Amino acid sequence: MQLYNSLSHKKEDFVPREAGKVSMYTCGPTVYHYAHIGNLRSYIMEDILEKYLRFTGLDVKRVMNITDVGHLTSDGDTGDDKMLKGAKREHKTVMEIAKFYTDAFFNDCKKLNIKTPDVVVPATTYIDEFIRVISSLMEKGYAYEAGGNIYFDTSKLDKYYVFGDFNEEDLEVGVREGVEADGNKRNKADFVLWFTKSKFDDQELKWESPWGVGYPGWHIECSCISMKNLGEYLDIHCGGIDNAFPHHTNEIAQSEAYLGHEWCNYWFHVHHLNTNSGKMSKSKGEFLTVSLLEEKGYDPLVYRFFCLNSHYRKSLVFSWENLDNAVVSFNKLIDKIAPLTKEAPAEIDTAEYDRLYKSFDEALGNDINTSLAVTALHDVLKSKANASTKLNLIAEFDKVLGLDLIKKATEKANAANGASSDIPAEVMELVEQRKAARKDKNFALADELRDKIAALGYEVKETRQGTEINKIG
Repeated sequence: MQLYNSLSHKKEDFVPREAGKVSMYTCGPTVYHYAHIGNLRSYIMEDILEKYLRFTGLDVKRVMNITDVGHLTSDGDTGDDKMLKGAKREHKTVMEIAKFYTDAFFNDCKKLNIKTPDVVVPATTYIDEFIRVISSLMEKGYAYEAGGNIYFDTSKLDKYYVFGDFNEEDLEVGVREGVEADGNKRNKADFVLWFTKSKFDDQELKWESPWGVGYPGWHIECSCISMKNLGEYLDIHCGGIDNAFPHHTNEIAQSEAYLGHEWCNYWFHVHHLNTNSGKMSKSKGEFLTVSLLEEKGYDPLVYRFFCLNSHYRKSLVFSWENLDNAVVSFNKLIDKIAPLTKEAPAEIDTAEYDRLYKSFDEALGNDINTSLAVTALHDVLKSKANASTKLNLIAEFDKVLGLDLIKKATEKANAANGASSDIPAEVMELVEQRKAARKDKNFALADELRDKIAALGYEVKETRQGTEINKIG
């Protein structure tokens, strides 16, 4: 597998530090508002990456933070605290806001078939860990106290702008949006590790620390949460391209200063979702959510499909016309799969299976090229392979694509035959297991599964046209 590494600006062979295992970290949401669909594009593509790694047989442990304190409206150290801003907007406590929008985020992820990471950590639960690492950075001479705050001293590094996209001259005050003068900083690139009373007296969340009552800066949380759960070495760090600077740059600075060695080998950055007027963002008011898509009659998985038809390192332009085109393409795909679900089981054509499987694997193995993977899916449907071969391939591919292809196609076929398209997922799963049992000539298991289906109120039978499912009574 080759993966583009933002650190080296080139594709590299992906080699985990420990054979067979992958440590993966994802920058999670700041839970002060709903995630917009631009945010969610990143999580969809990161989900594809994780599922493909698992698809190839690797054991993946993925960790994600939930930012519920410390993220200011500038990604640097300026502006208001986003969580406090959300709490004031809705006249709630910060923790009430955090709980509501964390739940909303994971609800959106569920609708988009985005797997929940193995470990999810709210920043407010790791305060002691932040204090411990900041104290170590101070002892090692990488951090200093000024004006009540604790800053990381970037002048102690051989190279700070590790992604190579920024020069010091680009960050002159007034030149780059979001950079303001801070008289406490020794160097303009220094960043805050811990705020005290010198910043936001009305901050709701505060903790005791060796430097006074205060709260952590945004950047320190990801380093600490990653190191605590994944150890001193990280294979892949993911996030939106807008996180590369300053957030990920600062993560690398503080992590490697603390550890004394290189930290993360591969950096995976997803590019923006744009509208015709530019980057989608909450601050611009272009605030499209999964719920809004649903209100307008769109299946969230159509948006996932829309994202998969472009490469993650290309900006993607969203418009309702483009989404409508994705609806047409997705429906055609389901229409082509639906008749296959009614075909009688047959022996797998192993030669065709291997050829088509390889095409899909090579597409995703080439820097997660999802558009080519979708092409490989269409190639399955165009092939001369029998229905069983095609369905098995589609089921395998969908472990990564996450589009519920066979479920939707089966529902479509049943609806066309007059059966209810509202068959519970539990029943559909048992039906698929029964098909597999019959194919393996395990008729005892097939009968047992038929009885389980009947206990749920449905009748299943084989006809010349395929498997029929009907509600009993």
